This record gives sequence, structure tokens and C-alpha cells, in this order.
Amino acid sequence: MERGRVMMDRNADAPWSKFDPEAYVDANYRSPLEVDLLIVRLMRDYFGKCFEDGVPRTGRGVDVGAGANLYPALSMLPWCEKVLLLEYAQPNVEYLEKQASPAGFDTVWDPFWDQLREHPAYAAVEPRGRFGEIVRVERANLLDLDGQRRWDIGTMFFVADSMSECPDEFRRGVTCFMGALTEGAPFATAFMKESVGYQVGDHRYPAYRVNEEQVRESLCDWADDLEIHDLHHMVREGHEGIILALGRRNSAIADT
Repeated sequence: MERGRVMMDRNADAPWSKFDPEAYVDANYRSPLEVDLLIVRLMRDYFGKCFEDGVPRTGRGVDVGAGANLYPALSMLPWCEKVLLLEYAQPNVEYLEKQASPAGFDTVWDPFWDQLREHPAYAAVEPRGRFGEIVRVERANLLDLDGQRRWDIGTMFFVADSMSECPDEFRRGVTCFMGALTEGAPFATAFMKESVGYQVGDHRYPAYRVNEEQVRESLCDWADDLEIHDLHHMVREGHEGIILALGRRNSAIADT
């Protein structure tokens, strides 16, 4: 949000039906950025550590607000029997369904899998077959999650901070995500630091400006073993870096 503005764009105001997933992939993932490869390695090592510590490998995973980004879902493949991709924008739903079809996902995601398979648990997985076998897509709004469904591992990348300019919707988004996880569930979530909004194709989308302190505050009541990585990588104009948070869901009771 530009400083000094009074009116704030809420999630319901954004042109989600016009979101262009192909333009988004071309701008962000077609040529892998070092910061995304770094994030993938950090997730890989964190999830590998969590499951080596005895968390069951036969759980259910969820990527909330999956958008046109497959690497969070790929990071859960060795640890899950089922992975659900929740997404609100219909064009993104269609993109994800195509990626999860028997034809297999686009080769644009291969460099991210190359980072993951450096860990033996990932190396043992054939990603395209596994992805098509266990991944399904559902149209849903993060803000409508009621806390009744529970997942054993979860990811949420550039969602709570990138759907609205409103602080209450940011906080509710984080609460809804954390409330959807079982106690002890490993999670990874990422935020654009101090983002003032972003352009996809011909359309502008809102963002809520967050920094490391705000991310930590939003998660600390929900998480054990919380790690905050303030990554000082600029990927476009209008932000100051990326914040990656890793942790495990604690026993707090969700109020969504």
C-alpha cells in the first residue's frame, strides 16, 4: 500500500478471475532465480530434518494459495500420501489441474526438483508420476478455511501478504493457515518483504507490507522451532526482499 492512502484494496477487490498464470510463470520461474533455489534448499533440509526426527511420512499435505508455483508442493512429495493444492483464482486452478494431469508437469519445474533430489528422500521419488498420483486441486479461499480440516505438513507461499492491503486480512490469512495444520506439522511459508503490490500481465494486485518482525509476530503463537530467514534478494521493483519462515505447528487452539 502506498503510504498516505486511506482506501485499502481488500482480497475481494482484486481481479483474481483475470490472473494470468503463464505470464506469472514466465516472469518468475521460467529462468530460475537464485533466491527460489535457495528457498527450495532450505525447505528440503528443514523437512528432511523434521521427518528424520520421527514425524510420520504417511500424512496429508496442503499448499494453501498454490497459485502458479509448484515447488512448494514438490517439496512435500516424499512425505505425503496425499497433497492438496488449494487455490482461489480460477485461471490458476486450471493451470494446476493441467500440471497434475497424467501428461506430467511442465519442464520449467525441473530445476527446482534438481535442488530437492540432492536429499536422498527426494532422490528416491519419481516426481512426475508421484505428483500425478497423489496431488489434487481444489478451488478454495484461504480466508474461508474454518479450521475443521487438518493437514500434517503445509506450505503457504506469497499468499497472506499478497492478496490484500489490509492488516486484518493478513493476520486472518496466517491464522487460517496455521489453524489448518495438525499439532507437530512442519510448515514453510514465505512473504514478500515490504511489498507495495505487484503486476501480472495487464493487472495490478494488492499486497500488505510486512517485515521480519511482523512475520515473526504473526507466527510465534502458533509455532515451535520457528526459523525466520530474511533473504535480501530483490526479484522485481516494489519490495525489499523475501522472508521465509520454517517451523512446526504447536498445540495452540485455532480461532478462525
